[in-house]
Amino acid sequence: MNKVKSNYKSNMGFYNIAFFIKDFIDSNSIIVCIGTDRCIGDCLGPLVGTLLKDKHFPLPVYGTIASPIHALNIDTRLDEIKTLHPHSKIIGIDACLGDSSSIGEIHARDYPIHPGKGVGKVLPNVGDISIIGIVDSSDNPEIFTSRSIRLSLVLDMSLVIVNSLFHALYINKIHS
Repeated sequence: MNKVKSNYKSNMGFYNIAFFIKDFIDSNSIIVCIGTDRCIGDCLGPLVGTLLKDKHFPLPVYGTIASPIHALNIDTRLDEIKTLHPHSKIIGIDACLGDSSSIGEIHARDYPIHPGKGVGKVLPNVGDISIIGIVDSSDNPEIFTSRSIRLSLVLDMSLVIVNSLFHALYINKIHS
């Protein structure tokens, strides 16, 4: 299992993530963004999905602020997505908890997301590869509802992920 990580403030952060996922993304890939807009700490996925759609990302994108994929509908939505795209590679995107020193890191990994793991929920894995953004410490007893999570952090991390996906697709097309 391989992964690359980059801090959202890094000037080349989007490129490090893009360079890692360039071999996994192509015209047969879809993006599945996990989370809810009802909690700032968990809105990274839907924010990425919304920004990708607003910027006319050329691949299918599921999970937006208007139509989120979250714990209550994930099973049904994943079944629908897999029926529509039975042979597509899925890139899963979600917010995550981690060490306090890791807040602001974005990780691209060649394995799925395990949504809900940080809050003790058992949900289906998402993606062939995944991109996660660490938005808060797992030491926080309020998990994801913490008032210390800034929307500006989540938005800035979302923009890095969006730029990474556009750039990865561009690099893949050049090398194909």
